[in-house]
Amino acid sequence: MITAVIRFFQEMKKSFLLHAVAAHFSNGLIPVAVLYLSLFLLSGDLSMGSTVLHLLFIVILFIPVSFFSGIREWKIKYKGAPTPVFRKKIRLSLLLFMLSVASVTLGLSVPDILIQQGPLHWIDLFVLFMMLPVVVLLGHYGGKLSAGQRAASARK
Repeated sequence: MITAVIRFFQEMKKSFLLHAVAAHFSNGLIPVAVLYLSLFLLSGDLSMGSTVLHLLFIVILFIPVSFFSGIREWKIKYKGAPTPVFRKKIRLSLLLFMLSVASVTLGLSVPDILIQQGPLHWIDLFVLFMMLPVVVLLGHYGGKLSAGQRAASARK
């Protein structure tokens, strides 16, 4: 039993990809945050509104890990080739980070922003909903890179 556990962790250590884990984790939380935001807008339940803020705190912590591990992989696997896909992923990652920080900053500085009906309310909603297409595009371009890698390794 113990040797099986040790083998499991050794295998995991060999195959662990920090960038993939960090990217999927943070990018997976954003649709959940948008879901909670939608549920809040439908129900008015304040706990769902605060959950959005809590999820975005976690996203802000993981985006830099995803970004810098992605840069590292790009430099190692692709020799830092400045292709359009990588430029798009870098720009989208920076945009996602800025949107997340903007939303959390608004949420902390105006605690009842989701209840208000002023311009800040609408700006915050726009920022929150804009994160969704950004993570979809990040996943799309990441999938293109992964598919290209799989196809290249199959040709070998």
